[in-house]
Amino acid sequence: MENLNNKIAQLNDECRQSGGRIGRLMLTSNLDMQITPNDKAKIYGLVATYSDFNEENDPYSEHDMGLFKFKQHSLYWKIDCYDNNLEYGSEDPSNSEITTRVLTIMLASDY
Repeated sequence: MENLNNKIAQLNDECRQSGGRIGRLMLTSNLDMQITPNDKAKIYGLVATYSDFNEENDPYSEHDMGLFKFKQHSLYWKIDCYDNNLEYGSEDPSNSEITTRVLTIMLASDY
């Protein structure tokens, strides 16, 4: 199970660090309305370099969620794994051939 979680964490890290080139990158509309384009770029950078994973916030070691502060905002990012049609959860999130990752960045209050 640990090797499977390591593979999922690796793929999630690649998605998060790719700036939207791998998977889909989404902002909630609430967050999008409250920040400037310059702030978006900064937030994407903070998500890409996020490394504060620990037993409490990442119990399965999949690197699929994080919480951080940006200016006056508490923000979450979350990666969900879907089938390639984005209709159902992926049957195997460790297989990038059949999985589309969706990274959503949101205000903590949106979660």
